[in-house]
Amino acid sequence: MQLTEKQIKDFEQIAKNIRRKIITMIGPDNPGHLGGSCSIADILTVLYFHRMRHKPSDPKWPGRDRFILSKGHAALGLYSVLNECGYFPDSELINIKHLGAILQGHPDMLKVPGVEANTGSLGQGLSISCGIAMAGKLDKLNYRVYCIMGDGEIAEGQIWEASMAASYYKLDNLTAILDKNKVMATGPVTERYDTNPHKEKWLANNWSVIETCGHNFTDIDNALEQASTTKGKPTLIIADTVKGKGIPFAEGKAAFHNGIMTSEQYHEALDLLK
Repeated sequence: MQLTEKQIKDFEQIAKNIRRKIITMIGPDNPGHLGGSCSIADILTVLYFHRMRHKPSDPKWPGRDRFILSKGHAALGLYSVLNECGYFPDSELINIKHLGAILQGHPDMLKVPGVEANTGSLGQGLSISCGIAMAGKLDKLNYRVYCIMGDGEIAEGQIWEASMAASYYKLDNLTAILDKNKVMATGPVTERYDTNPHKEKWLANNWSVIETCGHNFTDIDNALEQASTTKGKPTLIIADTVKGKGIPFAEGKAAFHNGIMTSEQYHEALDLLK
């Protein structure tokens, strides 16, 4: 079923809220992972507010779908959507990276309600997702597992071991999403460590592969719907995105992978996201 105009309008506002929270958590004159957090905001919106079954009032509900942020440095995006859903109060956002706070630089499943796995050491998230997907099949639970990876991150060899394992075990309850924002920490992916071609590599590992725009809510939803009906193999959604999406001065720039906003840029970004 196609998204309605009202749903799309609601998603636009939610994604804007998520990006505003990302900016607010970073603040001026502080380093923060703006680029890769903002590039996945629209995908997170569709997942958490439309596709995934989950209960903020009961984060460990057995029937929930599971989300793994393999590119754990984009934790600000995950924290923002979890807060938007009501997993923890707004007061936690202002304590980001403070000693004793639940929200640190990378997700911590022991501290943050709604976080399924500790991630941040790149390349591990897909393996974790495979294990959770296999457990679901063994336990005869019909939850789905979603895993977001970065196009720089997939240079890690463990990703490809997990890719082969997911195919071998026919994990059709697993959907991986490649945040193809085309920029790594130090520059363009094609100039630093070119992980292309993506579609052909995953097809060769016997995955179902869907290419979509990672900033069009209808396209994202259609891709997720197609993935949910695929049987006998896992699905990779290659989402074409823009690093720093929604913040013009940061879009497509490696400087804002984990960069610092001036006070002027900080207030400019907040004004854009009103």
